[in-house]
Amino acid sequence: MSILDALTADELTELGRTVAGVPNARIDAVRVEVVDYPIGTPSTEGLYRVFGTADGVAWSCFVKQLQSARHWAHIAMVPDGFREEFIQNLPWELEIAVHRSGMAKLLPDGMRLPKLYRVDLYDDDRGTLWMENVIPEPGPWPISRFERAAYLLGRLSARRQPHLVEPLLPRGTVTTPGIALRYYTGGRVLMSAVPALANPETWKHPLLAEAVSNLGDHKLRDDLLALSARLPAVLDALDALPQCYQHGDASPQNLLVPQGSPDEFVVIDWGFDCPQAVGFDLGQLLVGLAHAGELSPDALPAVHKVILKAFLSGLAEEGMQVTEEQVLYGYLGSLCARATFTALPLEEITKPTDPITAALFEQRVQLTRALVDLVSPVV
Repeated sequence: MSILDALTADELTELGRTVAGVPNARIDAVRVEVVDYPIGTPSTEGLYRVFGTADGVAWSCFVKQLQSARHWAHIAMVPDGFREEFIQNLPWELEIAVHRSGMAKLLPDGMRLPKLYRVDLYDDDRGTLWMENVIPEPGPWPISRFERAAYLLGRLSARRQPHLVEPLLPRGTVTTPGIALRYYTGGRVLMSAVPALANPETWKHPLLAEAVSNLGDHKLRDDLLALSARLPAVLDALDALPQCYQHGDASPQNLLVPQGSPDEFVVIDWGFDCPQAVGFDLGQLLVGLAHAGELSPDALPAVHKVILKAFLSGLAEEGMQVTEEQVLYGYLGSLCARATFTALPLEEITKPTDPITAALFEQRVQLTRALVDLVSPVV
């Protein structure tokens, strides 16, 4: 069924006229395009772009279908004893709440939300957002863009300290510092990734064994396991740091740079709606493009230095008094727990060997080593 089937003819006409900015226009030539992007979260059901004309004026919008995790196609992968808790702890309505909150006014100059044209909510814990179709600026991110993003994220974090704002979706333990990262670490990392990394058979798989051999990194497994033993202490230390509500998933993929406006960020896909250690957002900013294969792991140390300094400047601009050591630990401790143990694509082990997959494994081994070397001296 097309996503357009959810709209009446009058609703589709109103949408097209609103997006195009042409009142009383005739809407025609409407078509839907599936967005070719890997969906990584259970709360996203589908991504689409809708194109049409309004009296000859072209218009388009981006459509995001949201769902409760109970509708997720892979929910059976979650053990029975944890399934209901998993469903309740994944706030599928978070992005809707962002648009309905005062976030648009809270964002510092240089950041904005995408224009929202329409929200549809359904009785079965599903919803649809009809938003601005942002055309991104082409090409890789220059180092200056990482710097500007980190500065603005610092300003945003300082504005969202727990004594200044409320969670976007007040519920249960959401105000407990670090609760979302603890939940993620206790499940995805300690129950899944670390046992797989500890299993010697994992490292015998041809793809992974070849990548490790090619790079000569035969200590990677031991270093990962030694680092994993420190995770409980890392989480405790993070909870003791100054806390902020932050974006939660501030990878470059979620900080869209509109074509023709290279100094602006359209902020999407918010996550982790609870207080986290100051600096939390820097982890995804650093690793997002590298995880997607769009930034060499060799570039991470240079990006790291730039974004740490810029984030501190953003905090100071808003008057938040913290030390560099506190931000560094909040940033790298969160990065350690969230990304270091899941960078290897172990789910790819069940797929046939081919040149692309082999290259992916080698790149991810390099990425994992870069993360281990970055976080180990601090945590």
